[in-house]
This record gives sequence, C-alpha cells and structure tokens, in this order.
Amino acid sequence: MWTIHDKMGFSPGHSVECKNRIEVRDPQDDSLIATVPAVTAEGMQKAVDRAAEGAKIAAETPVHQRISVLYGTADRIASRREEFATLIAREGSKTIREARKEVDRAVETIRISGEEARRIQGETISFDQMPGGENRLGGFYRFPVGLVGAITPFNDPLNLVAHKVGPAVASGNAVIVKPASVTPLSALKLWEVMQEAGLPASVFSVVPGRGTEVGDILVQHRSVRMLSFTGGVDAGREIVRKAGVKKVSMELGSNCPAIVLDDADLSSAVESCISGAFWAAGQNCLKVQRIYIEDSCYPDFLEQFVFCAQQYRVGNKLSEETDMGPLITRREAERVDRWVKEAIKEGATLCCGGKLDGAYYTPTVLTDVPEGSRLEREEVFGPVVCLYPVRDAEEAVQRANRTDFGLQAGVFTRDLDKAFNLVQRLDVGGVMVNDSSDYRIDAMPFGGVKQSGLGREGVRFAIGEMTETKVVCFRLGS
Repeated sequence: MWTIHDKMGFSPGHSVECKNRIEVRDPQDDSLIATVPAVTAEGMQKAVDRAAEGAKIAAETPVHQRISVLYGTADRIASRREEFATLIAREGSKTIREARKEVDRAVETIRISGEEARRIQGETISFDQMPGGENRLGGFYRFPVGLVGAITPFNDPLNLVAHKVGPAVASGNAVIVKPASVTPLSALKLWEVMQEAGLPASVFSVVPGRGTEVGDILVQHRSVRMLSFTGGVDAGREIVRKAGVKKVSMELGSNCPAIVLDDADLSSAVESCISGAFWAAGQNCLKVQRIYIEDSCYPDFLEQFVFCAQQYRVGNKLSEETDMGPLITRREAERVDRWVKEAIKEGATLCCGGKLDGAYYTPTVLTDVPEGSRLEREEVFGPVVCLYPVRDAEEAVQRANRTDFGLQAGVFTRDLDKAFNLVQRLDVGGVMVNDSSDYRIDAMPFGGVKQSGLGREGVRFAIGEMTETKVVCFRLGS
C-alpha cells in the first residue's frame, strides 16, 4: 500500500493537519491502495494563499530555469515509466498497456511544455498606421495570469494533470491541482518528481479533497485568476456560474460520432472504431459512441465490428493479455447497465455484451437505438457503442450533429472531396479523417464546441489561455 504523509495541505511535505482521509481503492477488487488526507475548506484557503505567493516566484523565474525543470521532470518520469504506469493502472481503470501509453504521453506533454516556454512571444505594432501615431514605437508581449486553479478527472490521472501543470509552469504561473478524489496518487507522484527537478514547492500544489468541500474555495477565490477544468457538463456550468470575472477553460462532455462511407477501408475503420469505443473501458471524452454507416456496407461493418468486440479480453488490469479493465466504480458500471437496459426496453437490439460483473461491464454493441434515446443524446462514458445504417453522407452528418455536444468526430472514406465536405459541416472541434474520434496528439489544439467546452488545450494553446496580453507604446521625442 502506498504511504502518503499524514499531515498535508498544499502538497506532500507542507503540513496542515488533516483529520479525515480519502481511501483510494482499486476498482478491480475494491482493495485499499492508499489513504490520502482530505483537505478541508480551511486547508484549501491556506493553499491558495501560499500559491498566490508562489505566483510571484513563478513569474520571476527565468525561462531557462522553467525549461530545465520541465525537461528534468520529463526525463524523470520516463526513467520511472513502469512505476508510474503501475500506479495509473492500480488507482484507475486502465490496463497496464494503456497506462504505459499514458505515461509516454505525459512525458511528451511535459517536454513540449519545455519547448514552448521559449516561444512565448509578442509582436511589434505599427502605430503610425493611424494619423497621429507618428513618432510612436511599441508592440505587445504576453505575461502570466498569476495563479491557475486546475480541476482534473479520474480517467487520465497523469496526462490530464500534465496538460495543465506543464503549460502553467512554462508560462510563469503557479498552479493548484485539485485531482479527482478516486485517483489522486498520480498527481501527487508528479508533484514529487517536479520537486526533484527543482520546481519551487509553492509554484505547484496538489490538494486532494472532496469537491463539495474545497471546490468552491478554489473556484471563487480572488487570487485564482484562471480555472482549467476537465469534467462533466453540469459541474462545468456550476463553475462558470460561481467563478466571477476570471479566465475559464473547460473540456466538458461529448458523444462522439464516426461516419463510415461505402468507399472506406472497412477493416481499418472497424479496428479504429473498436479501439475508440473501448479504450479505458470507454471512459474517454473522445470515445466513439455513435457510428453511422452507409447502407451498402452496413452489414459487413456490423459483422466485423461485433466479432472484434467479442474478442476483447476483459480482466486483470495488470496482465499483459488484458484489453479492457473495470469501470472506475461499481456504481458507474451499474449506471451504464441501466442505460443499456433502458435502450433495449425502448426497442434497441443488443448485439453483444451487456453483462455486469462488479465494476466490470463487457464491451457492448447496440443497433436499432431509437431516436431521442439517452444513449443517442448523452455521454455514456462506458464501453457501449451504437451502430446506425444511413442512406448517405448527408443523412450521416445531419444525425451526427444532432446532439448538444461537439468535441471530435471520425470520418472514414477514400474520397477527399467527401471528406473535406464532412470536415466543413461537422459541428465539432476536430475531425479525424480515416481515424476514430479518439485520435489526439498532445501538441494539437484540443477542445470542442456547443456543450463540449470553452477554449483549447494542447500545450501552446493552453499557454495562450494562461497568459495575458500587455501593450507597450513609447512616444518618442519630436
């Protein structure tokens, strides 16, 4: 069992008495992995006060030192890859193979942050473009917002923290991370590694605690100048309502579609969509939830897809042979089961899966899901995918857009004209052509439209969100 300091407030080693504890349990068998302090509202208040002082240190830290810390952090994570991967797999839902990929992506995210730190630049402005602007010289530069509050989810407990901490440190901000209560260990381990790499302790804080107790302090505190949130739509709306006048970046829910046209490489489309639907037990904001397939190739696609879903190996997360582990809690698995049974009662056909065993839920494929069903409208966040035959690309794009979400979409076709038409018409933040909706690299701008969020992540773009613009103009002597 992992050991975490009994006294903790701002991050390990900075003492504030915490009488209550949060149990971190392995969702696979409910075994206890660790307990961490449950920081109170008072503790979060002290954490913010301390981090506000840390923001001054961060802003005064030379860029070359920020780069050194970030590169040193990336190197240390890479050298301890298996340790981090095992921790991710134990506290969350990912298999060990999936966890290793998350570690590799976190290393990339932190390294890119170091690279982008040297590229935070401004521009000159021609003030004499307007009459009366003669004899003036200047431009603008970017400066850190100060203190960033980051609230992170359970499904990527290391890399989604890195996507907030890396850009914040690169741009000269302090950052407080409030990790998901069920998966705080990866964030705490990242804190330890960043201290080893030389980051001042007050610049980055991890504050485990229950959101209902500490969330409002972080969201509403005047010293917190920006909030970066990844999570559900309802929580996002509450944060926006409570935040007041400060910058807000949000990556919220989704219900990602894929469109398969009749000229697509079906084997490649099936392979991509299977991975996109069932990666991390479907607990992925980019997961493929709806697939629209042209009538002429629908029977072949359905047969291949169901066959591949039935081959998925569900079991022990730490086994190299396992393809999919449990959901994050038994309660979440039971919710997914209720949604599936509800759809079946409404007329959907269960092609495979639909079996509940503790926190495990087998890869599930549904057809004939009625229009307006919850599975068509909302984010299931589990290993369930719905297949629909469509007449043509026109029907596919209309149905794909028929949700309140718009994160990413996948399009499968060999016809560039058709692909480009769909790219323009899909109401999403990203379209992956001949890839499923869950394809992402950590350098690209990432975010959605409609209820899927505000702003963009991806290191360079997050740095833009975490900095402000200051104009400087010198009036020269005449």
